[in-house]
Amino acid sequence: MRGIVAAAAAVALAGGAALVGLQAHADEAPAKVDTSKLPPLKDWPSKSPYTGNADAISIGAQAYNENCARCHGLEMISGGIAPDLRKVPADQEGDDLFTERMHKGAQRNGVTMMPVFYGLLPNEELWAIRAFMISKNIPE
Repeated sequence: MRGIVAAAAAVALAGGAALVGLQAHADEAPAKVDTSKLPPLKDWPSKSPYTGNADAISIGAQAYNENCARCHGLEMISGGIAPDLRKVPADQEGDDLFTERMHKGAQRNGVTMMPVFYGLLPNEELWAIRAFMISKNIPE
């Protein structure tokens, strides 16, 4: 019985910590990383411009860890708070979904589950994150 109560308490604490992390996200400015090694993007591209680019993947990993890992998990292995980004398609469908999330974020029942990042981080940094996502993709 004591083990069940302890496990329930641990789950409640983890859930509370996750909600605090979600709330805190809106209070913090996104972390920008150095993208000077990447070709500049004048406009928002319709498809991933950095797929397979080693510099972009490295920069994207850093940007992901700074801005995305708290909800989507280290190395994109989700702990259940947010979707597992390794399963986002590596093709145009995934690029379209990425564009939608960067531009609109995500809400559930009127609660912001993911903030809008478009306009807060440079396009180069956002697409570097997408290159990192593609490099970790697990086809379904």
